[in-house]
Amino acid sequence: MKVVVGISGGVDSAVAAYLLLKEGYDVVGLFMKNWDSNINNDPEGITEDICPQEQDYIDAKEACDILGIPLYRVDFIKEYWDNVFSYFLKELEKGRTPNPDIMCNKYIKFDLFLKEAKKLGADKIATGHYARKEGNKLLRGIDLNKDQTYFLSQVKVDNFKDVLFPIGDLTKAQVREIAKKIGLNVAEKKDSTGICFIGERHYQQFVQNYLKGREGDIIDIRTNEVIGKHQGLMNYTIGQRRNVGLSGDKQRHYVCGKNVKDNILYVAFGEDSEYLISDEAVIEDMNYISSNKPTFATCKFRYRGEDVPIRIEYISDKEIIVKYDSAKSVTPGQACVIYLGNECIGGGIIKEVRKQGKKLWYL
Repeated sequence: MKVVVGISGGVDSAVAAYLLLKEGYDVVGLFMKNWDSNINNDPEGITEDICPQEQDYIDAKEACDILGIPLYRVDFIKEYWDNVFSYFLKELEKGRTPNPDIMCNKYIKFDLFLKEAKKLGADKIATGHYARKEGNKLLRGIDLNKDQTYFLSQVKVDNFKDVLFPIGDLTKAQVREIAKKIGLNVAEKKDSTGICFIGERHYQQFVQNYLKGREGDIIDIRTNEVIGKHQGLMNYTIGQRRNVGLSGDKQRHYVCGKNVKDNILYVAFGEDSEYLISDEAVIEDMNYISSNKPTFATCKFRYRGEDVPIRIEYISDKEIIVKYDSAKSVTPGQACVIYLGNECIGGGIIKEVRKQGKKLWYL
């Protein structure tokens, strides 16, 4: 059986390919190039001798040479711009906080990649995601600290049919140990962090290459006084304490709301987080991976967030309301992913946040 593995240039996908080889599969690697600094008006990305995306390909090619498997390369630069990056920019303009990596999985890694793999004769595809499949169920990875089902929540259920997750039953430490034992070049390679096309760069500087922020008032929500100026609402997210834009602030103020129409950033002062607390959220663009639609479940409002017990009210096929006792910094534009135990039921995008029936964040 032929399996095409998405090889990213990192340790997880390389070890996934190795494990499939051990099981006797005919393994082929496929590298996706989704970003090009020269094409995408990204001056920061071309200041080094080798841009990060090209270095990933070099690392991927060396890993595949070590494993003795071929590596093909495909460019999805235009498709990534149209379906992922444009979405990211539009959400920022609305004052929301998007998660483009979720859309990358939906439109690129588990759609276009799947179609490209079929052209190479794939019976199955595989990735280095920390997730598991059990029949038709999508389950969290064994390593809960690395579980990536949150990022898979918008993938269509049919697109999981021929997918393998070879490292879902392993911890990150075990994956690195395997890589060391077989002499993979990426065994000690640092994990990529943050949004894929931004990488290690300064977020605000990167965004300003594409969106020009308008200066506006920073208002203390308690007193309604103007206490400073912001440089564009797209630079801030709910709950943010660092780089709020108030001189000498020392992280005492935090962002608690936005008014996009009037270009106002609302902040509150001190350690008290009362303006960040909500008890209800409207979730749109729901995608169901499971046929199970529970009334009681848990959810994650952000990747590193804790599971929040919720009650679910089903409004339509694409919209639900989740109710909970209390949660902090639930943010429009982010994903809400529903779980029943270890099973990922699906997820949607946070549209509106409420407290005691009142809409918050002033979007």
